[in-house]
Amino acid sequence: MNEKILIVDDESHIRMLIEQTLEDLEDDGVQLLFAENGEQALKIIEQEKPNLVFLDVMMPKMNGMEVCQKVKKELKLSEVYIILLTAKGQEVDRQKGLDMGADKYMTKPFDPDEMLEIATEILGS
Repeated sequence: MNEKILIVDDESHIRMLIEQTLEDLEDDGVQLLFAENGEQALKIIEQEKPNLVFLDVMMPKMNGMEVCQKVKKELKLSEVYIILLTAKGQEVDRQKGLDMGADKYMTKPFDPDEMLEIATEILGS
């Protein structure tokens, strides 16, 4: 298996938390990649074409919505599954995220079990 998950968040403790949540997948050969802002995330997505991206919405340089829109609408990378992570749980934000091409939306604080379950389901492992 050569699957990749990109974790994007400007807060290092959240990246670490998600990494800990998903580290069991590394035993199955899944590679975890990290970015701390939208620009970095976009570069990694273009180069690595991860199967799954956990993408924070509120970030410097380029927010998650913009990254999502570029990946899905401009780069047409429909095979990259994007889950937006946000502290905003309002329906209008959720809808905006889905309109930008996000495949799913999770509200912080997220449930680690749910996150692992979703990742496993998406990777089909």
